[in-house]
Amino acid sequence: MDDTRFGTCNRRGDFRPKKLLEYPPLFEWPLRPKALLTWIFGFPGFLWPWNTIFLAIAILVWAVATPPLAEMRVPSPGWILFILARNALLTLVVFGAFHLRLYAQKAQETRFKYNARWPDAKNPAFLFGNQTRDNLLWTFASGVPIWTAFEVGLFWAAANGHLALIGFDAHPVWFVALFFLIPVWRDIHFYVVHRLIHWPPLYRRVHSLHHNNVNPGPWSGLAMHPVEHLLYFSTALIFLVMPFHPLHLLFVLIHAGLAPAPGHAGFDRLEIGGDRSVDLAVGHGHYLHHKFFECNYADGPLPVDRWFGTFHDGSEESEARMIRRFKDLKARSNA
Repeated sequence: MDDTRFGTCNRRGDFRPKKLLEYPPLFEWPLRPKALLTWIFGFPGFLWPWNTIFLAIAILVWAVATPPLAEMRVPSPGWILFILARNALLTLVVFGAFHLRLYAQKAQETRFKYNARWPDAKNPAFLFGNQTRDNLLWTFASGVPIWTAFEVGLFWAAANGHLALIGFDAHPVWFVALFFLIPVWRDIHFYVVHRLIHWPPLYRRVHSLHHNNVNPGPWSGLAMHPVEHLLYFSTALIFLVMPFHPLHLLFVLIHAGLAPAPGHAGFDRLEIGGDRSVDLAVGHGHYLHHKFFECNYADGPLPVDRWFGTFHDGSEESEARMIRRFKDLKARSNA
């Protein structure tokens, strides 16, 4: 496949998309209704593909792979281990699918790959010296159990009447609206937590583990320190103060648990056969964060990075602004 239609490669073979990152027309004035509707319903856009995919997974999980709420009134190994196993299986299938096709089979070689190198196999920064094995360990030994702990704790609290539950029949507008608000809340929460763990003391002790993945692959997405997992999955604690349906809880946790897979895939586009490919739509901004560290702290619809001066759209101009910002910060710290 000819990838020059969508971007260019440098001498090392690193892919750089032609299309610059941009925010949706949410906060533009005057409003552009047609552009806004195109972003909401277009591909890629707000609904398609990822928010719809994660919601569909949540609905399926609620329908066939979640114990009845009444059963969760009393903690017991049976239903808790079932949820743990279910979350581990979801992680294995989704993250594993990206890894299998793009890294194990190398089905599209390095076409559309931001960094032409493959994950490190002999790097002392990683446990066992191997990036993929290190990432797998942190994902399944820390990430999935902490994800499950939030789910189990909130389901237990809801089952015992400690949290406010709603249903579609009594609150149809709020029930539907929450599915649109959850990705926005995730963006706000992720930005705040992400800026917090870039505070030097927390960065050195906690977040640097994730940033060992300068050249991330799918399994890098949940390869975090346990403290970071606690902060990251605390996005679900919004339901301590907000009425919700159990499906909303599943959606926010599945969104948090699975979104890092495409976000860390390391490829801009996914080949689907012949000369066709689709935009993964979520990876470039976060890859730039892994590459440069101090930009693109969020990767959702809200322009928080633009508001706080940390947005990098992939252009040389953005890179120059970032370098000037670093120099100004260094000068002020030395003053």
